[in-house]
Amino acid sequence: MVAKTLTHLDARGAMHMVDVGSKPPTERRAVARGKLKVSAATLTLVRSGRTKKGDVLAAARLAGIMAAKRTSDLIPLCHPLALSHVAVELTFVRDGIVIEATVATTGPTGVEMEALTAVSVAGLTLYDMLKSVERGARLTDIRLTGKTGGNSGTYRAR
Repeated sequence: MVAKTLTHLDARGAMHMVDVGSKPPTERRAVARGKLKVSAATLTLVRSGRTKKGDVLAAARLAGIMAAKRTSDLIPLCHPLALSHVAVELTFVRDGIVIEATVATTGPTGVEMEALTAVSVAGLTLYDMLKSVERGARLTDIRLTGKTGGNSGTYRAR
């Protein structure tokens, strides 16, 4: 196996923003996923739409989309990107709400961080809106599940 280098470190080990100026724009897409684990009672409350703070699912979707668009303001050394698509899907499961974000662009660098940021902020928004009924809710398993485009090609989580 060939040792990989950290692209955000220069030859002296100093952090820097990777120069992507000479890379050709390609279609890129990334999908990330996470879960907010909550009790059955909290899930029932969310499904009913009768939480004190209103439609928690709509708020989480919007927060995730907004976060993807602002990733370069939040994560040092991320490039600002013109995103062509951001979708945040929320799915009820037995022990919580699965959060999945899909982000796309045509550009010189990928959108993995944008997808991960969307999931994280959507999950934090769900937690914030539900903490009055369940402080023990847990945001877990945030990870990249797939990506396409760019020099590194396609990735699918196993």
